[in-house]
Amino acid sequence: MTQGRPKPLAGFRVLDFTSMVAGPYCSRLLADCGAEVLKIEDPSGDHMRNARPLRNGQSAYFAALNCGKKSLVLDLKSEKGRAAAAALAARGDVVLENFRPGVMKRLGLDYAELASPRPDLIYCSISGFGQSGPRASQPAYAPVAHAASGFDHTHAVHQGGNHRPAKTGIFTADYLAAVYAFGAIQTALIGRLRHGHGQHIDVALMDSMMSLLVYEYQEVQFPSDTPRPLYGPLATRDGFVNVAVVNQRNFEQLADVSGNPHWKSDPRFSTPHVRPANWKALMDEVEAWTRRHGARQCEEILMAAGVPCSRYLTVAEAMADPQIAARGSLSEAEDGAGRLKVLNPPFRFGDGSIGTGPRVPGRGEHTREVLESVLSLDAADVDALAAAKDMVA
Repeated sequence: MTQGRPKPLAGFRVLDFTSMVAGPYCSRLLADCGAEVLKIEDPSGDHMRNARPLRNGQSAYFAALNCGKKSLVLDLKSEKGRAAAAALAARGDVVLENFRPGVMKRLGLDYAELASPRPDLIYCSISGFGQSGPRASQPAYAPVAHAASGFDHTHAVHQGGNHRPAKTGIFTADYLAAVYAFGAIQTALIGRLRHGHGQHIDVALMDSMMSLLVYEYQEVQFPSDTPRPLYGPLATRDGFVNVAVVNQRNFEQLADVSGNPHWKSDPRFSTPHVRPANWKALMDEVEAWTRRHGARQCEEILMAAGVPCSRYLTVAEAMADPQIAARGSLSEAEDGAGRLKVLNPPFRFGDGSIGTGPRVPGRGEHTREVLESVLSLDAADVDALAAAKDMVA
């Protein structure tokens, strides 16, 4: 990091009412960029604190999503808890929430209520189907958004067979919505700096998944007779590789390095216009070559020739890749169980100012500190809140 240079979002305060994945990942990225993130938990704590994998009762999953934040416990079902939350919002820059639409309004913590005394407030809502429309009130998690958007069906069709959609274990919709919310919040902050007004941002998991299907949403309107090239596993002597022959140069390099220069004059493969219709035949011939080599050997030969190729690595193997260490893709954080490796944000600033916070907050660890410093409550007021079980000091 350049000596003395602050992180880009230093000085901005985020009031984070979110749980699960999408909201916490968004606010963690904001914290990585220097924002002060106040994570509001109910008295029982964010249930993700109990999510596996666990080490000595501490969730590594929770740690990866929440390092670098401050934790406050406020009982939003109580009048005093809600009043404290509203007062914090009045002294903040951003409110982030991922309750089902209508919940924050019932609590008196919706955009209209909080923006009334603070018209330049940036308020971001993340939900399954958005804040309006016939499905707005329906419950939805990432797997539902995968299914409802057409993503799962499209992926199943690509696999062939009986088109039964695959199981979901990687919550793409959550992380994608988090990134869109992260960008939208910063766009709104720039708008506030330029024009002086606040904004209510509405991010939907459904819309986020639809954004991955740019080609498919056009193709369904204007169907093509030619199937789209698919990039899948090619068998090797000891595993599989993925070979991404995207442009003409890649194709010609592949033909030469695999000992098949005749492909370049084969009327089925020679140009980008004819290859899609004969893609399976081409991949069958490429696989005949990869089967004669080990996966690592295929990767080394093809990458050296300029042909994009990778073995299918496990997560453990990917973590051990020297490229990960060279880029600093992982950093260390610490919680009540000790140290663990977490992913840095997937972008770098030249001055080194972006990165994960080193501490994972304990439940309610910063309640007293924040209420005293931000709201100027004296110790007696904080003790009174704690005695009423509206917070945990």
